[in-house]
Formats: sequence, structure tokens, C-alpha cells
Amino acid sequence: MYDIFEIRKDFPVLDNVIYLDSAATTQTPVQVVSAINDYFYKYSGSYGRGAHRLARESTNHYEDSREKVAGFLNVESSKTIMTKNATESINIVALGMGWNSGDHIVTTSLEHHSNLLPWMNLKDCGVDVTVVSPDDTGIVNPDDIYDSITERTRLVAVTHVSNIFGSVQDIKQITRISHKNGAMVLIDGAQSVGHFPVDVGSIGCDFFAASGHKGLLGPQGTGILYVKEPENLDPSYFGGGMVHSVTTSGFDIEPCPTKFESGTPNIPGVIGLGKGVEYVHDLGISNIEKHEKSLVKDMASKLSEMPYVEIYGPEDRSGVVPFNIAGLNSHDVAMILDETKGICVRSGHHCAMPALQALNVDGAVRASVGLYNTQEEIDTFIDAVSQITSLVG
Repeated sequence: MYDIFEIRKDFPVLDNVIYLDSAATTQTPVQVVSAINDYFYKYSGSYGRGAHRLARESTNHYEDSREKVAGFLNVESSKTIMTKNATESINIVALGMGWNSGDHIVTTSLEHHSNLLPWMNLKDCGVDVTVVSPDDTGIVNPDDIYDSITERTRLVAVTHVSNIFGSVQDIKQITRISHKNGAMVLIDGAQSVGHFPVDVGSIGCDFFAASGHKGLLGPQGTGILYVKEPENLDPSYFGGGMVHSVTTSGFDIEPCPTKFESGTPNIPGVIGLGKGVEYVHDLGISNIEKHEKSLVKDMASKLSEMPYVEIYGPEDRSGVVPFNIAGLNSHDVAMILDETKGICVRSGHHCAMPALQALNVDGAVRASVGLYNTQEEIDTFIDAVSQITSLVG
């Protein structure tokens, strides 16, 4: 049974605010914080380094978390790399593919800057980048991806869920089209994992990047990168932990995932992420999806009926509703909601400027739900926006 009031007991901060900014970062349940505290208080040691009991226990907990993450995504743990965020995950791919002048990448104007800038930066290496536009609701037509692929296309990089529109892309079809035409596929799953079922193994993409601090309820500073064929990707960082042997004339590196995890990792963060994945799994991802979709559908419907309010995105969306109020700056709207009702929403360009530019707006207010939000909170939010629009009129 999905008992929202029992769930909310695990998120004490919700006693003080109405939190509608989960697309930026979710709140952290006490179980995750407790797991992090246990690391510091009971067995803090260095991961993979040392034979003493604390080092062994730290390593075991870290690898347990990797297993939980991989199992949740339905991929092999040996191909699951722990990173500091989705941004680092994507950059590991961008820096590790060994690009040649004339290579080609296809991406979209929907992307978060983290799945756009790394590819644009490769233009200095002679790599060509094609940016495909979505429709007015933020949906990318897979046929447009197909039309953009050339014989030099090595990679297609697309978001699973737009962090502005909440639009869900047909990534299975995009992956099939890309593979059929000889291109690899990277999926940015930062806004999808933890909100609805995501079977990366079934999708079949070559790379899948995600954040730990969003739908998976982990702490900030954690991320995930799945690599289907690790031997085709070179490490971007070099140092301790990722080598098998070193001499003064050279070195041999370890296999994946170790070769991509040089240096001391965020041990307590990864352990906390494992507990977050466990929490989501125990609630049931389908239960979470049903709950969040119900809230966001009601929110979008009621906002769309208000005068002076323009909302963006498709009718069938993930847990994000962007909107603007005529004549008001998005930051001003966010500040009014915070100061009058204690409602936390995101405002501005959301690290996705090209997507907003296509709408001919400088920014937008974004309300996004999480597994812990209630219908009463949505009603309070709707009433607060309504009060703001009455001032406009």
C-alpha cells in the first residue's frame, strides 16, 4: 500500500515547506542519511585500499550499492560506473571515445546543457554536431533523428525526459534507428530513473547516464554511467586505484568499472545512493509512477484553465509542469510562491537555454513533483498561483 503520510515521515524537511522542485534534486529520506552516518560512525575506511576490517567493510558496502543500482537498471554491475553526477558521466563518454575530424554526433535542442555542451565542445576537434528540434510540446520525432544520421555519425545523444517539458522520448525507437544505421546511443536518464520503470538492458543503448540525487533519492555528488562495451571507451582520468601494475616506463589499467574510477570515490555518497535505490524499490516504481502522474496531471489541468497562465509540454508528461504568468518574470513568481506559501519551485532557464529559446521566452517557472508530494500540496499551489494571476488582471 502506498501510504503517503507514512512516506512523508521519512522526509522531515517537508514539515517546513511545500517542495515542488524534485526535478532539480529530491529530498533525502532519513534511511539514506542514516546509512551515510553509519559509514562515518561505524566503519569509515578507504574503498579498495587496505586489508584491515574497516577498509574491507567500506568496500563491501560500496560494491553492494553498485549491485543495487545495476539490478534496478537491469544491467551488469561490472559495466556500471559510479560517478559524481550525470554531467560527469556524459563527459566521460565525450572524452573517452577517441574522436576523429569529420565524425558526426546527433543530439537535440531539448537537452540539458550537460548533454549538449560536451558534444558542442568537440567541434574544436573537427567533430560535426547536428541539433534536432522537437515539436512544440517537447517531443522529438524519431524520424527526424533518422534523417539526421549520416555515414559519419558515431553517436546519437538524447534525453529520456526533458527537464523543462516533462516530455518522454521514444528512446527505444531512437536506439533501434541509430543502431540500424551504425551509430551508438547515449541516453540521459537524469529525469526518468526513479520516476517510472526504466529497463536499460531492454532499451539496448550503449551508454546510460543518470544522477543519484534525483529520482533515486541519493545524496548530491553521486551519479551513474552504464557502458555497454567498456573496452571501446578510454578512461579520462588517471591515478590511484585504476591500475593493475605500474613501472617507471608504463602501466596497465584494470578492467571496467575500476578503470573509470580513479582516486578515492565518494564512498559515503555511493553507500547512501544504494540505500536510496533500496527505498525506491521497496515502495515500488509502478506505485511511484501512478502517484506522481496523478498529481502532475491535476496540476497541469488546473493551471491550463487559469487566465494569464501559459503552460508548456505534452498532455502525457512525466512529473514536470513548466509555465509562465503573463507580464511576470519567472523568478518573481517563484519568490512570491516561496514568501507567501512556503512553496519551492524552480525558475529561470533550467540549464536548457536552447529549449526555452524555441519557445521565445527568457525563462519559466517549473513545478515538479516527487514521490512524497500530496494532493493537498498541489491544491495549495494551485490556489497560490490563482492569487498571483488575480493581481495581473
